[in-house]
Amino acid sequence: MTIAPERPTRRPETGSLVQQFEYGLDAPICLTWELTYACNLECAHCLSSSGRRDPRELSTEQAKAVIDELQRMQVFYVNIGGGEPTIRPDFWELLEYAVDHQVGVKFSTNGVRITPERARFLASPACGGYVDVQISLDGATAEVNDYVRGPGSYDTALRALQNLKDAGFRDAKISVVCTRENIGQLDAFKALADEYGATLRLTRLRPSGRGADVWDELHPLPEQQRELYDWLMEHTADGEQVLTGDSFFHLAAFGESLPGLNLCGAGRVVCLIDPIGDVYACPFAIHENFLAGNLLADGGFQQVWQTSALFQELRSPQTGGACSSCQFFDSCRGGCMAAKFFTGLPLDGPDPECVQGYGEHALAGERTIPAPSQDHSKASPTRNQPVMLQLLTRPPVSACAESPLAGFDTRVTASFLSRAATQPAAAPDASQAQRRSVSFDPDQS
Repeated sequence: MTIAPERPTRRPETGSLVQQFEYGLDAPICLTWELTYACNLECAHCLSSSGRRDPRELSTEQAKAVIDELQRMQVFYVNIGGGEPTIRPDFWELLEYAVDHQVGVKFSTNGVRITPERARFLASPACGGYVDVQISLDGATAEVNDYVRGPGSYDTALRALQNLKDAGFRDAKISVVCTRENIGQLDAFKALADEYGATLRLTRLRPSGRGADVWDELHPLPEQQRELYDWLMEHTADGEQVLTGDSFFHLAAFGESLPGLNLCGAGRVVCLIDPIGDVYACPFAIHENFLAGNLLADGGFQQVWQTSALFQELRSPQTGGACSSCQFFDSCRGGCMAAKFFTGLPLDGPDPECVQGYGEHALAGERTIPAPSQDHSKASPTRNQPVMLQLLTRPPVSACAESPLAGFDTRVTASFLSRAATQPAAAPDASQAQRRSVSFDPDQS
């Protein structure tokens, strides 16, 4: 083991980009903007627990004012998500407004509104190369994808990709959340991307939102983490187009770092704006503990970004805690803040998926899982509910509902029936009937 050197208290005037970015920037490189929590799907691992629209979401004019501010701050682009952003009635109007104001738009969609007409618009000069489309797909086959995203979602995504290809839209993205179910499909995902002239983008499963409920069942196993790392090292070399968005910097402790910053950029170079204007440090940490302010109540986005106490704290020198004594700390920087928080681990401790095994040890200890601070899931299941969610939320049943003889000694029951058959039946009195109705009530079993 080696001890990490003490960090300076001021931004260094020289050094790597990572060292510079750790102290934050005057404006985020990019930010995620959840335009709405409304969604036609109910994905089992949705990090924002989307489903229902929040009636307080920003109006069209308020959203345009945000875009104006991003233009003044020279934000490179905004990553629009949800929910399903295209469900919002003014989505296309806001997209055009952003493009007209030199704010690039990268939006994530399940493809439900990417019709041939909309695909032609996205491929037209009107979008001027300022628009990037990410189609979410979490299985290279319908069986794997629809297990977590819901029936029919695989076909919807492929239809959207075909419409974009037919329209001449160049370089769409296939965005995949890596899970225990699909790690073995990496080559098949790459083949799909090649077929549709798209780029494959792999992201990490975080235990936030509904993802916290399914993380134990879905997060990749240790041997799959190594398989993913080896595959990424092979397919990100020589300029091959596989993107990760810095999702997997915790894998850097295997050895060589993956392309990218390999840094938790929360509050330093990235953040999130939610549908009602709340600003969070990280797109994967929509929780009151990471709420930096509200752009309507606190003087606008720039004011929140540059002066919020939470962001100032995140940009101050970090000790690295228990991880600082690990020889791999300079590679993985302790891993993902959101993954630690939502699994009940200390923020200065190891990532729950630490590839050196420290996360497994930490998870085995005492910890308190934080309660979600919000949930926009649909109030009742719909036909779009994923198979996985149906299995996990199957209502408990009594033993009697499964088997009418549950709990009975069949030898005693057989003896009773034998005696009853040889004795004349007597009319039961009211008290006997009442006792009998209670004794065989399935809900009492």
